[in-house]
Amino acid sequence: MNRAPLFLLYLNVLVVATCGLIYELLAGTLASYLLGDSVTQFSLVIGIYLSAMGVGAWLSRYISRQLAASFIEVELAVALLGGTSAPLLFIAFGSIDWFRILLFGMVFVIGVLVGLELPLLMRILKEHVDFDDLVSRVLTFDYIGALVASLLFPILLVPRLGLVRTSLVFGILNALVGLWGTYLLRPLLTSRRAAGLRGRSVLVIGLLAAGVIKAESLTHFAEEQQLAAKIVHAESSPFQRILITQNSNGFQLFLNGHLQFNSVDEYRYHEALVHPALVSVEDPRRVLVLGGGDGLAVREILKYPSIEQVTLVDLDPAMTTLAERFPPLAKLSGESLQDPRVRVVNRDAFVWVGEQRELYDVVIIDFPDPSSFSVGKLYTSYFYQRLRQRMTENAVIGIQCTSPLVAPQSYWCIINTLEEVGFHVQPYHASVPTFGVWGFALASRSPFSHELPPTEKLASGLRFLNPLVLSQLFTSPNDISRLDSEVNRLNNQALVNYYDREWSRWE
Repeated sequence: MNRAPLFLLYLNVLVVATCGLIYELLAGTLASYLLGDSVTQFSLVIGIYLSAMGVGAWLSRYISRQLAASFIEVELAVALLGGTSAPLLFIAFGSIDWFRILLFGMVFVIGVLVGLELPLLMRILKEHVDFDDLVSRVLTFDYIGALVASLLFPILLVPRLGLVRTSLVFGILNALVGLWGTYLLRPLLTSRRAAGLRGRSVLVIGLLAAGVIKAESLTHFAEEQQLAAKIVHAESSPFQRILITQNSNGFQLFLNGHLQFNSVDEYRYHEALVHPALVSVEDPRRVLVLGGGDGLAVREILKYPSIEQVTLVDLDPAMTTLAERFPPLAKLSGESLQDPRVRVVNRDAFVWVGEQRELYDVVIIDFPDPSSFSVGKLYTSYFYQRLRQRMTENAVIGIQCTSPLVAPQSYWCIINTLEEVGFHVQPYHASVPTFGVWGFALASRSPFSHELPPTEKLASGLRFLNPLVLSQLFTSPNDISRLDSEVNRLNNQALVNYYDREWSRWE
């Protein structure tokens, strides 16, 4: 075998390794996305996939004849199963009770097939290359493939193609490797066998290509099955999947499958989040909002005539411009983000806060729940310490802290972390029908000079809060009393582990 075909076979190793890791990342992401409990699910997927690859490598010893044909057959099996894994799992999630068995079963089978690929290729090549060179070259291309996959997956594939299209596209790539192999390995195949393998390769490529063309419809169908509601807006940004569903009562916003608000009762959540902090500061002028790209918290802030500037920091420009693409949200938010007093910054709040020198009278924190380490860093003592430096002496933070009833240790972890960095904290809660009992907190650099926020400064015309209700928010029942917890630190995000464990019990 001359140098050109050898190089092409090594290129096959690169493609095979890239596809293999992509399927592993897809499965882990899907498990986290659909099942929650991101740390546990991703860890289980990686463990099952790697052990399955070991099983596949061990089974390869029993394939002793027709190595070239076996390799191509395995490629086509990986292409078909790996390529259809994302759409099949999305559709199955809302339809079957044994979804976890299906998910981990598919991960195991794909892992076994991927584990078969490299040993078969190495045995095909060993007749033509010195063993030491063979091992070093194959492993070099294998690791390069892993690097390519790990870079492409978060930077390009998921943001641009989405999970379903990524799965189908890499299935096609695997099938093309199989088709290509019928020509590269032609001397090792009979004419009849080569023709049959080519026909099957073309069939698999055709089926997966049809899936790519219909990917948006498949995704739409699967998401409607999952959410059990009609989707009226869907888009994938580089940072998240944004969905809006609608029913007879109103519309609902989902980010990466997690409900953010229901238009029917969001006013309860946003009034409870914003107004206790605003009335706790004497004539607040400068307000910082972290998260809350839907503009609903800003809507509440602008009800106070003393406000001169609101700075909204949200990572995703697709979120802060969503009202332009979905007019009902513009109406619900009162077009708050178009107010001349509002400045929108599309940056990572974790980085942005450390770069600033401006001081704020009020900070409203409306981040998503800490379901992953990337979000959990925004609830760490390190972040709160940096945020403390951006506040005036009498400034107050209003922060959402997940449900103290469903996830009490998560809730008190946030409170304890704020106290750890020197904040004086007043926890409180409100009832939001869509979410149940929801937790919040006020935090200030200075001791609160009153037991409760002064009710006489409350904005008029609110739908939920009045002076009596505001005072009652700070009265806690026994079943959400304080619990001990670790402080959530950047190098040890205990909060994410608490959150995963507590919410998984209710799903």
